[in-house]
Amino acid sequence: MGRAVAQAGAGLSGRGDRPATGGERPGGAPAGGGRPATRVRRGLISARAGWSAAALLPLAFLALFFAWPVLAIVDLGLREGGVLAAVLEADTWELVAFTLGQAAASTLVAVLAGMPLAFVLARCEIRGLGLVRAAVMVPFVLPTVVVGLAFRTFWPDGGVLPIVLANAFFNVAVVARTVGGLWAHTDRRAEDAARALGASRPRAFLSVVLPALAPAIGSAAAVVFLFCATSFGVVLVLGGSRYRTLETEIYLRTVELFDLSGAAALSLLQFAAVLAVLVLGALARRRRETALALRGREELARKPSGGEWYVVAAAFAVVVALLTPVVGLVARSLSTRDGWSLAGYVALNTRGDRGTLAVTGIDAAVNSLRTAFDATLVALVVGVFSAVVLVGLRRSGARFAEVLDTALMLPLGVSAVTVGFGYLITMDALPGDFRTSPMLVPLAQALVVTPLIVRMVLPVLRAVDERLRQAAATLGASPARVWREVDLPLVGRSLVAAAGFGYVVALGEFGATSFLARPDAPTLPVVIARLMSRPGELNSQMAYAACALLMVVTVGCVLLIERLRVPGSGEF
Repeated sequence: MGRAVAQAGAGLSGRGDRPATGGERPGGAPAGGGRPATRVRRGLISARAGWSAAALLPLAFLALFFAWPVLAIVDLGLREGGVLAAVLEADTWELVAFTLGQAAASTLVAVLAGMPLAFVLARCEIRGLGLVRAAVMVPFVLPTVVVGLAFRTFWPDGGVLPIVLANAFFNVAVVARTVGGLWAHTDRRAEDAARALGASRPRAFLSVVLPALAPAIGSAAAVVFLFCATSFGVVLVLGGSRYRTLETEIYLRTVELFDLSGAAALSLLQFAAVLAVLVLGALARRRRETALALRGREELARKPSGGEWYVVAAAFAVVVALLTPVVGLVARSLSTRDGWSLAGYVALNTRGDRGTLAVTGIDAAVNSLRTAFDATLVALVVGVFSAVVLVGLRRSGARFAEVLDTALMLPLGVSAVTVGFGYLITMDALPGDFRTSPMLVPLAQALVVTPLIVRMVLPVLRAVDERLRQAAATLGASPARVWREVDLPLVGRSLVAAAGFGYVVALGEFGATSFLARPDAPTLPVVIARLMSRPGELNSQMAYAACALLMVVTVGCVLLIERLRVPGSGEF
């Protein structure tokens, strides 16, 4: 039977796993003394050169809007001598210790909370699984200031504990999705064999399952630690002046103290730490990809049994914990001293108490929608083009693909505050002083969104059967028509999901936007932070109402994404 299956598989491609060509003789030797093989090699070399040339476009985008600003900060810190002065300050190491400490604690909480969810998403067939996926994903794309205010409803004075919990709240989805993606591909038979040999369920998990999941856990932990170490809005809202990280200190020195060399020095220290974490994360991800390649068969989910129900209960407890701040935020937006009221929502059509804002809350919301649309459009063009180039490079065997893939991920790991700061000191060199351009904020947001779009679209593009594309090309279709007639219908759903995901991330971006938004054209997250920094009950109610509106838009987009995304595709 196995031999028959092998023969049938060989028949699909004409000769083993190679497509049959008209240039082969019955004995398998190429016709014409090896000339078809030479033409194939020449075709690969030509394709490799073409795709390498195409890769220059996304690299040019990264060089202009990412590498240049970051390198300018490095140069400023070194030239002004601020790095040595910052390193010698005791306050700097206190900032570093708190930054790393709260990031480590948040990462531990996120991993512990995400593991039960990863099990449910990967192995369980239960009702309401779609809602669980959406509930897990919502915190990841909520604006940071929204989450900060949500936790502030329970801890009005802020502190270390709410900072840790809020950062973990953000990143549970990273653990659940990353670990769950690998867990769904692990072979259940090894665990069942351990159980048959007398191992208890916990021992089977520790000795068999956990080692198999270690690459994904390490990769997720590295990403979560990175996000928590560069957290800005959460620490700004919940830490106040008592608790500061490198991220908030860079903002403080730039905006309030005008200490550009000191801010550049801290940015350089932060960049070094981020680069180290990125390297560790890349190593873990490579191990994860190897594990997935070795375990290609996806296990079917099944109904939980026995002690697995305790894990399911723990997962639903985590979901309830994730929804609690969201519900508390909505309740707070409707609560006033005189009882329940819509005063905060009505006041969004004003400029706040005693003219706190330069524009009305509605104007800021419209500007946010417009800016997020522009950012998503730029990110889609760059991200989808980059994904197509990466697939082409890999299919042509170019080693340059790994370099491009790593370069595209760098903006995801570098602080948005650092990028925004870099824009302030570089973009005046472009024609017309680009710092005053209305596209400056969308471009900064697009840098954050582009890596996420690449990670969502790239796996789907790789999964397109190359034989379909070759058949269309053989029938005379141009490369553009092959993309339109073959690739686009197959990846269309993922493109829409990626666009929606990128839109909500851009809508809530706060780090770089807080640096770059003009007073007469702020986004809604910037307005929320400004309202919360001013006294007055009306300002507070407006801030909570604006948060609730942002949250409703985010939840709606996430539900749409979950309906459109291809199951098991992408890393987010």
